[in-house]
Amino acid sequence: MAKPNYAFEKRQKEIAKKKKREEKRLQKARVEDSKSQDAQPVSESDDKSVTSDDI
Repeated sequence: MAKPNYAFEKRQKEIAKKKKREEKRLQKARVEDSKSQDAQPVSESDDKSVTSDDI
C-alpha cells in the first residue's frame, strides 16, 4: 500500500492559502483605489476660484 505524502498535501494547502490571501489583497487594493478616486473629484470651478488678491 502507498504511503501518504503529507509534505505534498501541506504544500498544496500553503499554496491555496497564499493564493487566497493575494486575491483578497488585490480586491482590497481595487476598493481603496475606487474610494480615493471618488473622494478627490476636481471640478474646473474649484481651479478658478476667486481670491481676494484677484479683485
